[in-house]
Amino acid sequence: MQTRLPTYALVTPARNEAAFIEKTIKSVVEQTIPPVTWVIVSDGSTDGTDELVNKYAATYPWIELVRMPERRERNFAGKIHAFNAGYTRLKDTQYDAVGCLDGDISFDQEYFAFLLRKLAENPTLGLVGTPYRDPLNQTYDYRFVSIEHVTGPCQLFRRECFEAIGGYMPVKGGAVDRIADIAARMKGWKTRTFTDKVYLHHRHSGTAQQGLLMAKFRDGAKDYSVGSSLIWELFRSVYQMTKKPFVLGGLMLASGYVSALVRRVERPVSDEMVKFCRREQMRRLRAFVAGRTLRSRAATSSI
Repeated sequence: MQTRLPTYALVTPARNEAAFIEKTIKSVVEQTIPPVTWVIVSDGSTDGTDELVNKYAATYPWIELVRMPERRERNFAGKIHAFNAGYTRLKDTQYDAVGCLDGDISFDQEYFAFLLRKLAENPTLGLVGTPYRDPLNQTYDYRFVSIEHVTGPCQLFRRECFEAIGGYMPVKGGAVDRIADIAARMKGWKTRTFTDKVYLHHRHSGTAQQGLLMAKFRDGAKDYSVGSSLIWELFRSVYQMTKKPFVLGGLMLASGYVSALVRRVERPVSDEMVKFCRREQMRRLRAFVAGRTLRSRAATSSI
């Protein structure tokens, strides 16, 4: 007997995404399994985003545009406030999973059917997603990136999991996606990135209002904010030196972390989450070093 796939709803916070959001909309309306509803929240857009959304909403009644007033300050907390405005609209909707979807990505017609099958196959999964490619880089090498981390441009939560973590934390400095998936694991849920599929992120992550190097610097500060250890950040920075922009990207990442460390920036997460995050990182580092040692011994013995 075929397993019933979960139903899902989507929320998209969109601020001046006219350049890309039509690609996202076309990807969703072409899904083999469409969402029961999709709330697109225009976060004070002034570039024609609203008009594009309304054009499709006139054809697809399950698309709803919510307009929020324009705001001067752009930060990640604002994005979460916009998401929450859309999420509130789902309170009378029946659905099994909820996704947060950025307005500058695209994917194939089976994308959400694929993720829904993963949720149906494993009831312990609380959060699922896939890798992405962007204009600068190919997908991450998952020998160096946790398969348990689901990146922010597209996260699909089992409804019970999302409710258990209390939704997204509105943190101005960002890392809201990382905080959410760490919180899910702390609550006993499994989180997983499945590498069988990839989506396209049409803007390099984190560069909507800042240059690439500054985005790397802020990524380092985000790493500090969720509790990453100094040893972990050293390994991560060295790895980032092998990605575009070569060397400088890794140096800026390390600089962002060290800057936050020296200034003793207050973390938005609990001490419990910091300890949990560091335990996970040390476990992964030990597994990585052990794997490298085993491969080295095998290569030596074969000479």
